[in-house]
Amino acid sequence: MLVDSHCHLDRLDLKPFDNDFDKLIRQTLEAGVSHMLCVSIDLESYPGMRRLIQDYPQISVSVGVHPNDLDRREPEPEELVALASDPRNVAIGETGLDYFRSEGDLDWQRDRFRRHIAAARQSDKPLIIHTRAAREDTISIMREEQAREAGGVMHCFTEDWSMAEKALDLNFHISFSGIITFKSAAELRDVVKRVPLDRMLIETDAPYLAPVPHRGRSNIPQYVSHVAACVAELRGLAPEEVARITSENFLRLFRPGVNE
Repeated sequence: MLVDSHCHLDRLDLKPFDNDFDKLIRQTLEAGVSHMLCVSIDLESYPGMRRLIQDYPQISVSVGVHPNDLDRREPEPEELVALASDPRNVAIGETGLDYFRSEGDLDWQRDRFRRHIAAARQSDKPLIIHTRAAREDTISIMREEQAREAGGVMHCFTEDWSMAEKALDLNFHISFSGIITFKSAAELRDVVKRVPLDRMLIETDAPYLAPVPHRGRSNIPQYVSHVAACVAELRGLAPEEVARITSENFLRLFRPGVNE
């Protein structure tokens, strides 16, 4: 059993699946991926994303606005809480800080992050945090806004062990994507070796960041098996054991189906 803890199913290229979403999901399940979390990046596309997954109990959703989208409508915590009350909704996000792709005065980004943390605390749903080139501010805001109370995951983690330790201390899991299979990811693979197994998740971030040997192509949820295999090699475990552990971690953190 594998779980893809972070993907964007509404943004996948369905041409290889005859433009048939159902065919994609059938093949994903046949490949051993038993559950997927389809993650929101803006409120405008959320209703369509929610309708897309309606008939598939193997798919959960989150609600949030990505930190890079300056022109998106800013969410109020109350709106996020209301949307998160949906039984299929298991998390708030993705949210966070990204200074790599945004420039200038980024107070709006920090304010948006704070709104999401408030919503997660109010709704008792975990946070999905995106962070890039913003290590100090990300951890500072998590501490200031008491993100520990919500818990959650640092998704597609690409930072160093020092930041991973701080996030773990704040009650967060660490999720690894196909980036760990890249030749350039030696420092990140060291983090993989050190994160406690009971706090680790794996993901694809599909359609982005396809792992080796599919790098450069559009990513799909079933490629999460390559992430599991890489973790297994780094930790001296069987891939099946990594799949079991990370799936159990996902179910414990996000509790899909609890309120259905």
